[in-house]
Amino acid sequence: MQAFTLPQRNSGRAFAAQQRFTFGQSAEDFVAPRRYRVAWISDADLGTRGCNAAALLDFLRENDFDTLYVVGDLIDIWSLRRGIYWPQQHNDVIQKILRKARKGTHVIYIPGNHDELVTDFCGVYGNIEIKQRAIHLTASGERILIIHGHELDVVVSGSGRMRWLAFAGDLGYQFLLSLNPLINFVRRRFGLGYWSLSAYAKRRVKDAVSFIGKFEAAVAHYADRYDVDAVLCGHIHSAAIREFGKVTYYNCGDWVESCTALVKATTVFFPWSVSTPLRKEKCLSRPRH
Repeated sequence: MQAFTLPQRNSGRAFAAQQRFTFGQSAEDFVAPRRYRVAWISDADLGTRGCNAAALLDFLRENDFDTLYVVGDLIDIWSLRRGIYWPQQHNDVIQKILRKARKGTHVIYIPGNHDELVTDFCGVYGNIEIKQRAIHLTASGERILIIHGHELDVVVSGSGRMRWLAFAGDLGYQFLLSLNPLINFVRRRFGLGYWSLSAYAKRRVKDAVSFIGKFEAAVAHYADRYDVDAVLCGHIHSAAIREFGKVTYYNCGDWVESCTALVKATTVFFPWSVSTPLRKEKCLSRPRH
């Protein structure tokens, strides 16, 4: 089975997912369906200025799905507690997801740490299902555990001092995100493309890179107890596909820095881009099982 991610809007280059992918077949070999069997999105962080709601709206408008997994942090309640920021586009994202559910898409919402209040409402509401975790069965029989991932983040899942550290880290992250518009305004004046300071910092800071690697390994190890072939999460805003023994680790990324998702047609994941046609994209693949 092949898997792919999608690039940042207006980026002009394929998102390399921390350089953990290898370039495979050209996307010209594939035909992009307008309707996918399954799609996974995570960490939209609606309610923050860093959310790229326009890119997410394009993705939702141009594609339909039999099943749509919202893998946590759809709304950033932490940020909304500090101050209300809710432009029309953020409301449009919610309305678009609800509209898809009304038209038959099975929406499975798995809350994260920033929207953990939603866990109080776990249950089935028409075509919308809210649950803490899920196991997705692919057409080929592969079992994929779906979690947000904060359960394996000791800073977020802890209490007391560790909990306050999570809030402090979130404030620092939001500060870096707030600098992105100014930086990219200057870059556009010089004819340069989009660039994320926060994403750059994560790639360059040794402790952040070490944390990401340990987090991925912890998630894959956690999946062993569910007797699954793969695990898919979000949380760390770092799209990736890696092999940990017999378990495949998927991270569908975010809609703040990289604007990434995973979409599935039959047994193949296809790339999708809001900025360029499919056949102009490079495919990012992992080896077949």
